[in-house]
Amino acid sequence: MTLTTAVEIRKPLLEDGKKIWRLIKETKVLDLNSAYYYTILCKYFTDTCVVAEENGEIVGFISAFREPTEMRSIFVWQVAVDQSQRGKGLASSLLQGLLKRKECSDINYLDTTISPSNEASKALFQKLANTLKTKMVETEILHPSLFPNENHELEQTYRIGPFHQELGGGKQ
Repeated sequence: MTLTTAVEIRKPLLEDGKKIWRLIKETKVLDLNSAYYYTILCKYFTDTCVVAEENGEIVGFISAFREPTEMRSIFVWQVAVDQSQRGKGLASSLLQGLLKRKECSDINYLDTTISPSNEASKALFQKLANTLKTKMVETEILHPSLFPNENHELEQTYRIGPFHQELGGGKQ
């Protein structure tokens, strides 16, 4: 299946926060933060977060931020895609849309964490590395003992890069 033209990929608006919170909640696999958290992302991190909207509904979301101590790197925190859009390439389109932004034109590395059981996420980021003609390497492990809930899975940190903006950057 291919991504429909009815899906608009854009920067989040302040009023998207509650819809993003619902999307994350409905995935039932991502850590759900407070509705306030998603609203703050929409207010202060619009340059590095991405939403996909179809018929007034948020059907995809990426939360990301530039690493304060390493400004040439972006950390992708959550990638969420509504069940109705899975298998259509929306997550890849969201990632590429993020990297195409003029605000990200000087980014050379993308960092993320992926739990070992999340094969789909690992495949998504490996595909991005391949598209960018670079590598994806594991850099560290966040042990479950670092998290307050007893059943939190290990998180592996991955770095994609170095890469140059070959995705047609400078838009959005």
